[in-house]
Amino acid sequence: MVTRVDRDLVQQAQRGDRDAFAVLVRTHGDRLFGIARRILRDLDLADDAVQQALVVCWQELPRLRDAERFDGWSVRILVRICYELSRATRRVAMNMVTLDAAGDPPTRDPSDSIVQRDELERGFRRLPPEQRAILVLRHYLGLEPTEIADVLGIPAGTVRSRLHYAHRELRAALEADARQAVAGGRPA
Repeated sequence: MVTRVDRDLVQQAQRGDRDAFAVLVRTHGDRLFGIARRILRDLDLADDAVQQALVVCWQELPRLRDAERFDGWSVRILVRICYELSRATRRVAMNMVTLDAAGDPPTRDPSDSIVQRDELERGFRRLPPEQRAILVLRHYLGLEPTEIADVLGIPAGTVRSRLHYAHRELRAALEADARQAVAGGRPA
């Protein structure tokens, strides 16, 4: 995951080189923000999470034993901060963030795609942040369960179990919304 150049930058930053850390931030910041906004579903909270994660990364960087693990290590810090912010705020996100439609097969009617993304967004918002995080790591970053286990510092079997339950809960939320729509109610 980390290139040779990144390892050198990480090692320089570990020795206190602020410019090297600034390059790491520019290189990894957008990706971290993408992860945070998908977990938190709120642009302002995601921005706060990334800033807090970068501060923690800078403070803890000298203790990182393997510079090659910077990417996973920084994502782990970010995910934990996302959990904390989500628990602390428990507020309804006012900024609507839709799941990216990149890679979706083209549909005949563009409104179908919008409706599907909206349904998925509502279902995703109903999941706890821990389940959203595991789904983001798997489907947004494309990490395998063993890689997710490495990032989160948990056993691979636990990752597979959490993925199973997250998929099940998302499916249940989508089905509940569909039943509510059929019954004439409004989905949450």
